[in-house]
Amino acid sequence: MPYEWIKPSGPDAPNAELHLWPYRSLLRRDFVVFISATVLLIVVPLLAVIGSPVLWGLLPFFIIAVAGIWYALQRSYKDGEILEELRIWPDRMSLDHIHPRHGTKSWEANPYWVHVKIDRKNERIVNYLTLKGANREVELGRFLSEDERASLHDDLTQRLRDLT
Repeated sequence: MPYEWIKPSGPDAPNAELHLWPYRSLLRRDFVVFISATVLLIVVPLLAVIGSPVLWGLLPFFIIAVAGIWYALQRSYKDGEILEELRIWPDRMSLDHIHPRHGTKSWEANPYWVHVKIDRKNERIVNYLTLKGANREVELGRFLSEDERASLHDDLTQRLRDLT
């Protein structure tokens, strides 16, 4: 699961802490293998035109294709650095959504009044998970799969029940 509960220690440490992150299907070492295989597959047809002026006509397109794939994968990695941290104390609860390009967004409420809500019939996002408290509703685990959001809902509801 791309989330884990942490038991922090310290004088002002929360009772429970939850970290959520997006799933990574392509690891860094696999990225190198993928780019190498792509370059190899594009270079093989170019071997037939080595030494002719056609090579210079095709070479820019080869470079643009590899650079485009490289950029798209790097952007995907950057977007995958999203982190959500949910901390629960007896008297307050805070959620920090840390995005590498959009900065940090925070929310805080009293856990006694927080309502964990899941919308199983949402048209766009199945099992849409939100926290409602302090006159505001915030989304939790947008990047998780349907099953992971449902599991997180049950887990978080139980944790809040145990802590309050």
